[in-house]
Amino acid sequence: MTEKAQMKIAFIGLGRMGGPIAGHLAAAGHNVTVVEPNLDTLSRWCQNHEGTSAPSAGAAASDAEVVITSLPADAQLQAVAEGILDHLPSSGVWVDHTTASVQISRTLARDASTRDLGFIDAPVSGGVDGATRGTLAIMAGGTTTDIDRVRPLLECYAKRISHMGDAGTGQLTKMTNQICVVGIGQALAEGLDFAETAGLDLEKVVGVMLSGASASWQMDNRWQAMANSDYEFGFATELMRKDIGLCLAEARRSGVGLPVTALVDQFLSDVEALGGKRWDWCSLMERQRGARRGESNTGD
Repeated sequence: MTEKAQMKIAFIGLGRMGGPIAGHLAAAGHNVTVVEPNLDTLSRWCQNHEGTSAPSAGAAASDAEVVITSLPADAQLQAVAEGILDHLPSSGVWVDHTTASVQISRTLARDASTRDLGFIDAPVSGGVDGATRGTLAIMAGGTTTDIDRVRPLLECYAKRISHMGDAGTGQLTKMTNQICVVGIGQALAEGLDFAETAGLDLEKVVGVMLSGASASWQMDNRWQAMANSDYEFGFATELMRKDIGLCLAEARRSGVGLPVTALVDQFLSDVEALGGKRWDWCSLMERQRGARRGESNTGD
């Protein structure tokens, strides 16, 4: 990368998604300053990547061209908003990869606009695998000018960047994605449990299905973990429940019924009761097995 192409980036949130994303930006030669409250996580990132750390969002944003956030939820996003908006230099752009509410995204976009700043709500799909490989799908809401300006940065870690419309449309698209994916995840758990109970070879079964109409990313990337009860990785159950909560709240506001989504939310609550808050949410399989065995903590 040439010197001219380098950008000064403040990156806030080095969790399972943010850490790899920030790493891709550093590897591409950008000047990355990171902020992360977990000091162990911060230390590991700085040991493994070129970049510096700052004590706060405001300190990191003060001389940045672009701020990128990857945070758990609205509360953490709101907590850093004042520091970013009050310190990011005029004409800077804030890209938010948090899966958050439509309301906070639109509010932050308005607040940014009054300060001559750009704001893009840009939730992602592809999970930790996609973040690590640099193959995420980004659903962006904001102005064409702002998105085109940061597109070279996003291309460091995304395979597909889609401009969905104005502020908030990125979040609405991510909600649509989550509504569909949780239904697929539960269907996969039921299908694998059915095949497993019947004594079928799951690898052969999945091999056939991946060539047919039931194929999905979830099947291709999660069936082995589900078969082996291996859930200590990936996108945590509690975070998926947070996402579903956003979907259900928005659906209530718009008058759309989401009966399957609401049911899967209850099933994920059962997974949490099994001790699986931090398990990858494909641990729906564990709840499915428990229900078949008649275990009481599955809610059946």
